[in-house]
Amino acid sequence: MSDAAHRLLWTIVALVLVAGGATALVVSVGAPPDDGPGATVLGDGLLDAWRLATPWSTLAAAVAGMLTALAGQRLLARELRRPRRALRGTLSRPGHRPGRTRLAADVLARALERDLTGDPAVRAARVVLTGTLPHPDVWIRVDLTADAGAAGVREHVHAAVRRFAATAGCRPAHLDVTARITPGGP
Repeated sequence: MSDAAHRLLWTIVALVLVAGGATALVVSVGAPPDDGPGATVLGDGLLDAWRLATPWSTLAAAVAGMLTALAGQRLLARELRRPRRALRGTLSRPGHRPGRTRLAADVLARALERDLTGDPAVRAARVVLTGTLPHPDVWIRVDLTADAGAAGVREHVHAAVRRFAATAGCRPAHLDVTARITPGGP
């Protein structure tokens, strides 16, 4: 289920809950015209239509209840599921000595982060890998010292990405680098 479908389902559930709450509020303040012990909440016309549609009305109510329960189960399953890893797959090396290696995305991301923080001008680095192998999208955020030179940091980041691509055997399909200057001492 996509994020948009997930949000739509939550919106529908919220609207149903709001409608149910509004109905309960109207009933609790005594808005129905007939307050006798045998009074119906939804009115005589709707009650007559319900009785006229018997047994289909009962079946429709059961189907609506089952669909609501299924929607609730899907929402709970989606919320309780562990998040997927951003990068999956097997790295392969063709050629004279072919081989395959399976690595988790966070291992590759941490290695690139360590390489990026090797420059004294880089205080911290955060790397996120998304997409599929062998051409993942690479998102990098580097926090720089106040005296960092843009040209030197740019070359350092490009060199680290080139080393990453050569070592991991996957060339980034998309590279996004965000540099921030953080306040404080060196």
